[in-house]
This record gives sequence, C-alpha cells and structure tokens, in this order.
Amino acid sequence: MTLIETVQDLRAWRKSAGHLVFVPTMGALHEGHATLVREARQLAGPQSKVAASIFVNPLQFGPNEDFDRYPRTLEKDLSMCAEAGADMVFAPSVQEVYHANRSIQIRESRLSNVLCGASRPGHFDGVCTVVAKLFNLLQPDEAVFGKKDYQQLAIIRRLVRDLDIPVIVHGIETVRESDGLAMSSRNRYLSAAERAQAPALRLALTQARAAWLSGVTGSQKLIELIRNVLANEASLGRPDYISLVDQETLQPQQIAHEHSLIALAVFFDQARLIDNIELSH
Repeated sequence: MTLIETVQDLRAWRKSAGHLVFVPTMGALHEGHATLVREARQLAGPQSKVAASIFVNPLQFGPNEDFDRYPRTLEKDLSMCAEAGADMVFAPSVQEVYHANRSIQIRESRLSNVLCGASRPGHFDGVCTVVAKLFNLLQPDEAVFGKKDYQQLAIIRRLVRDLDIPVIVHGIETVRESDGLAMSSRNRYLSAAERAQAPALRLALTQARAAWLSGVTGSQKLIELIRNVLANEASLGRPDYISLVDQETLQPQQIAHEHSLIALAVFFDQARLIDNIELSH
C-alpha cells in the first residue's frame, strides 16, 4: 500500500491508477471504517484501485467542538487500511489541503438546516468543501460512505447531483458493536456508565420501527416512544434532536412511510452520538 502526503505526488499516482473507488475518512479508524474499505475493495474488483483519505478537516468543526482533541492514530489507521485492501492512502496536512489565503467555500442551503446541521452551523459547508476538493484531487469513479451519518450521505449525494460531479456514491449499512451501538470514533469519549447506556439509542430506534410496522404512523407518537426509551434506559444522555424525515430530502414529516428515516443525536458528557433507522429496512 502506498502512502501519499502531497497533492503533487497524488496527481502523479492518479495518472496510472485507472478505475478508482474512494473512501474518505477523518482517521481514528475502527471496524466500521474497515468495512467501508472492504466494501470498496469488493466494488473495485481485482482490476481497479481503492484509495482512502485520512484528514481531520478543520472546516467541519465548530469553535467549541473537538478538533484539537480529535484522535489522530495514523500508524494504526494505515495498518487497518492495508489489511482491508486499500491500494493507497492520502494523508495530507491541513496546509497541503487549504491555502492560507483561501477565499472560496461551498455552502449547502437546504439539507443542512435540519438534524445535525441545525445545531452545528457551518459543519456541512465544511464537509461539502473538503469532499469536493478530495473528489477533484482523486477524481474517483465511485465513493463509499457509511449510513451512520445519514445526513452527510444525503448531502454528498446532493453535492454530486447539483455540481455534476461524475462520481457514483454508495451508502453502506452502519457497522455496530455486539450490543447494537453504532461504531464511532467518539465512542472512546464515553465513561463506563455512559457506554453501558449508549445502546439505548439503537433500542429506541428499533422499537419505533416496530411500532411503525404495527401501524403507528404519527411522528409525534413515534418520537415520544423514543424519548421515553431514552429517558428510561439512557438517563445520562440528553437528546439533541429526535426527528422523522424523508430519506432523500431530510425534510420533517408528520406521517411516517416506507421512505422515512428516524434520526437522533444524544449528548453525553464528552460525546455526542448519532444514529438512525430507515423504516423500510
């Protein structure tokens, strides 16, 4: 596996890479990321290349968020990428990605106004900017994103559509711990007591989906069900939002249907966890 840290070397590598499947990450990799790389390897087949990026993007962190303490574990990450089947990892510095006097940034104006975007203003503008730059630099034919951050996936699909970027975007199912907790780099911030309660997020979502399958379709009833489960099973957490939205537009809905998504975010002391469930699955 090749490690590349500069744009110049990346462009030289790309000239002979052929068909490319790309997995962008911020590092601190876990089994969920490894699954994305393995899925990319399956999509690529033996004749195509798989590339991953490791870049902690400062543009998507707010002033009071965890950019400085976000875990950086490059050596471990590189080993995981190699084992999962990546041919190349692009791990640039911030200075390599962003010019000191940069003056252009992408702004998303609709899908980012809800869910995580409502409480993290500017976050998805930063995501769109860095992903567009990475797409320009690597020029992948396909890209793989996890469904755990469903809002990000929907926004990247909109980015590709609206800017006519010739990349096929694949959404991969959330990888979970044995007790149902979605794998996340931020799970390491949880205390032992919080970690014991964190699987309640998944429990609440699956109970809401079961209620929908049994005929409960009103958003308020489904949200109240989730709120009650969290109050009983995750008392150390504080819900940021619980929302029923359309899977593509992310717009809030009053009545759940097969194209609905229930998404939530919960604050613990040092961690903010997100999860979601597609009602049709």
